[in-house]
Amino acid sequence: MDNLSDALEKLKIASTDSATDSVESCLDCLLKALANNSTEASMKIHEMGVLPLFPTLLHPQSSCTPKVANIIAEVAKNEFMRSPCVEAGLIPPLVQLLNSTDQEVLLQTGRALGNICYDSHSLQAQLISMGVIPTLVRLLGIHSHNTALTEMCLIAFGNLAELESSKEQFASTNIAEELVHLFQKQMEHEKKEMIFEVLAPLAENDVIKLQLVEAGLVECLLEVVAQTVDGEREEDIAQLKTASDLMVLLLLGDESMQKLFEGGKGSVFQRVLSWVPSHNHQLQLAGALAIANFARNDGNCIHMVDTGIVQKLLELLDRHVEEGNVTVQHAALSALRNLAIPVVNKSKMLSAGVADVVLKFLQSEMPPVQFKLLGTLRMLIDTQAEAADHLGTNGKLVERLVEWCEAKDHAGVMGESNRLLSALIRHSKSKEVVRTVIQGGGVKHLVTMATSEHMIMQNEALVALGLIAALDLVAAEKDLVGAGLVSVLHKLLSDERSAPEIKYNSMILICAVMGSEPLHKEVQSLAFINIVSKLRAHENKTVSHQASLTEQRLTAQS
Repeated sequence: MDNLSDALEKLKIASTDSATDSVESCLDCLLKALANNSTEASMKIHEMGVLPLFPTLLHPQSSCTPKVANIIAEVAKNEFMRSPCVEAGLIPPLVQLLNSTDQEVLLQTGRALGNICYDSHSLQAQLISMGVIPTLVRLLGIHSHNTALTEMCLIAFGNLAELESSKEQFASTNIAEELVHLFQKQMEHEKKEMIFEVLAPLAENDVIKLQLVEAGLVECLLEVVAQTVDGEREEDIAQLKTASDLMVLLLLGDESMQKLFEGGKGSVFQRVLSWVPSHNHQLQLAGALAIANFARNDGNCIHMVDTGIVQKLLELLDRHVEEGNVTVQHAALSALRNLAIPVVNKSKMLSAGVADVVLKFLQSEMPPVQFKLLGTLRMLIDTQAEAADHLGTNGKLVERLVEWCEAKDHAGVMGESNRLLSALIRHSKSKEVVRTVIQGGGVKHLVTMATSEHMIMQNEALVALGLIAALDLVAAEKDLVGAGLVSVLHKLLSDERSAPEIKYNSMILICAVMGSEPLHKEVQSLAFINIVSKLRAHENKTVSHQASLTEQRLTAQS
């Protein structure tokens, strides 16, 4: 350590004299000390105030520059030295050195910047604002034959790509072409993994998704899948998962998805479809998720249903009733839910037996599966009275829905259960369905749903409750009283923030429950007539008109 102290003292003197030979010998001593004991040597360098000397030594033409950058890289491996490096003003001259043509300078400079900014989003953001991304992309293209430089660039990209502020800069470069070109040349698993680690965060950006598709990444991914699908080595399994996951990610962009769909005739689309009946769970999962992504517009959905994709998904789900792979179940149900959105698809899918297969998962204890199962059934019965009637009189389904309506730990499942319960009544308009819901204990949950923070759910609940009151008020009377329906309606009508539809349907419901003596008494005791009278002056004509009708009804029955 005494040698190090001497070298540091000499370096202070030599750096001011510009004595290159003396500086180099001092730098060699520092590198040796850092190699022996990085922590202790770094502390000594900091204590003796040498760091502020380095900016003047970082000249592009100086033979000392690679060693200085190397020392900074080694020092900055220690977390406690990163702030001192920043305070010494090392970042700007290092960034300038990225324009060097010397490959050793570039390598050590990249290491130094990477270590100083490691795990610091603010410093990484500073590098981005200084324009390092286009510079590094250019370097990758020029020095793609240099393994060490290539790895340095990939590590930098992996760190910077995590920041949202980097995406726009990356999108303005030819990063997609460079990465795909590099990937095509790689034979080693580790190198491919490094590129994958950069591609995944970049592919979250829709512009870059399309650039990657146009650069030929999809073909690379399909080739990786073909090579690894039957592999049993750990690295094959890892590559298969990474490649298929990345494929699904590319399909999340609307433009990239449509480019690959090609009107349903695209070779990529066809290849992905072949994954669904695969024996490999990872490919089954990716295939189902890909279909769910392709099914993000009505035209695609209609084409896919007409070409028999529903049957493939049903066969896949049937296999997983017993095998019980939750991720595959969830993905297949997601695809079916999306496919069921266009009106023309609903009856076709119901005829194909989708509802019956979906009901096989009614006993699932997995919230993600429950959530998609409920969403799929709700989409299927929308405007389909016969299907709503059939499902709404299924006591086991209604019983399960009522149970899930109380799943307070899983808000999504609870919300979807309420919405499906309401939808069964609204789309069937059936007295039998209403009775099944009443017997199953669903009325109180619909009253609670009317207090939801989401207007659409409030409205669906009020319409369903209106149908219950109209179709079987006597059977529902006890539950409506017990759930405090009249108090809920009072709050909704009194609240100035309630939407016109909510006020309108609340008044419809008031009129509907007037035939029940206990509910009628509650309406009178809460002086609804005063609230309704005020609503006659409501700016919405429909609300105003309904207020007049409701006032007449209340007055006549008072």
